[in-house]
Amino acid sequence: MDQHGCLGCDLLAGRQSLPGGIVHQTASWAVNHAIGPLNLGTLIVAPREHVVSVADLDDTAARELGPLLRLTTRVIELLCHPEQVYVCLWSHGPTERKHLHFVVQPVTKAVRLAYGGLRSEQLQAAIMKAGQAPPAAQVEQFCDQARSHFLNHVT
Repeated sequence: MDQHGCLGCDLLAGRQSLPGGIVHQTASWAVNHAIGPLNLGTLIVAPREHVVSVADLDDTAARELGPLLRLTTRVIELLCHPEQVYVCLWSHGPTERKHLHFVVQPVTKAVRLAYGGLRSEQLQAAIMKAGQAPPAAQVEQFCDQARSHFLNHVT
């Protein structure tokens, strides 16, 4: 169920601006570009319903998750040519669980070098601390390209 005041629900319901819009959807999931300070090409895979734990996914959402994460990673690999693609579950808010979402992040050599060669959670923390979101025009262009690849179901 949609919950007002939940960032994930508000983005998916169109109550908050989402540069690039929804890139891809399944029966249970939506894919969009990350908002805020994560590098260009970072996609979010989030349930279309307000879910805060993998344990709470219904059977359809659970069946769709693996193939969708794989497809999302393949699209990012094709468009960004990263050294690695991080797939991380984020759903912990300041005081309680929040809308479940998977961050699917391309990590290129240029991104690593821009943050002193850091990797993994240290790299993600440094990117978040720097607070520099990619320009909206670049996000929209990336999303248009990604949408095309999702439509063709990159395999």
